Amino acid sequence: MYEPTQLRTFLAVAQTLSFTQAARRLGVRQSTVSQHVRRLEEATGRPLFSRDTHSVELTEDGEAMLGFARAILQAHERAAAWFGGTRLRGRLRFGASEDFVTTRLPEILESFRREHPEVDLELTVELSGTLQARLAQGRLDLILAKRRGEGGEGGEESEGRLVWQDSLIWIGAPGLRVEPDRPVPLILFPPPGITRARALEALQAQGRAWRIACTSSSLSANVAAARAGLGVMAHTRGLVPEGLVPVPARAGLPELGEVGFVLLRGRRGGATQEAADALAEAILAGGDRLHRPR
Repeated sequence: MYEPTQLRTFLAVAQTLSFTQAARRLGVRQSTVSQHVRRLEEATGRPLFSRDTHSVELTEDGEAMLGFARAILQAHERAAAWFGGTRLRGRLRFGASEDFVTTRLPEILESFRREHPEVDLELTVELSGTLQARLAQGRLDLILAKRRGEGGEGGEESEGRLVWQDSLIWIGAPGLRVEPDRPVPLILFPPPGITRARALEALQAQGRAWRIACTSSSLSANVAAARAGLGVMAHTRGLVPEGLVPVPARAGLPELGEVGFVLLRGRRGGATQEAADALAEAILAGGDRLHRPR
């Protein structure tokens, strides 16, 4: 009843909330994305998205279809692997931004390990800039990391496959006051942190004074500092840690724009490439779970 190709397109739109971004991820025309969604909506007899010229949102039935689509695609992949006689083997070095430690990424990795028990999976958790450097050095095979904005028009090798895009916002402890006539107390990752660079650029463009209240490469340390009321930090809207809230608009802090989370692959071939491709597909299929807490 439901075509796997249409379900993959549906998930791409649901995770990016953009027909344009979904088309770019899938490597097809935007008209093809629209056609796949329309046919899936015809098959279900329900609208899955509410959309206008400015926004795309899941309907209640679209939210329900997320789980069904993932389950159908996972069953499809298991059947294809079973009857195709393919068993992935080898060592796969995967790197992930620390942003995802508290999301459902561990569940996706656990499922991948069950499906491919002969793949030796090694996980590295680091800043996105560090992960990208290690990938370029050949020390990682696949990474899930931040990318500033929407990127350019380059191909997958340079831009990565977009998993999810969201806005960056300022967050802090409830009740924290940011005085307009005093330097903004900042909680930052060290270089080459993408959120660090974005925060400093935005404040400098606004002409706003700032000071560093805390800096750490550990997300948990920065979150602890924010909960203690030491300052504010730039963070992805869909991944706000428990105990922290968006800074009110009256604080007058500048807009931070958007950030994308992408999958980037290394250049090793053979069994490693096959394993990287399989894990990438598993993450793309479950991408909507990456901005939902465990």
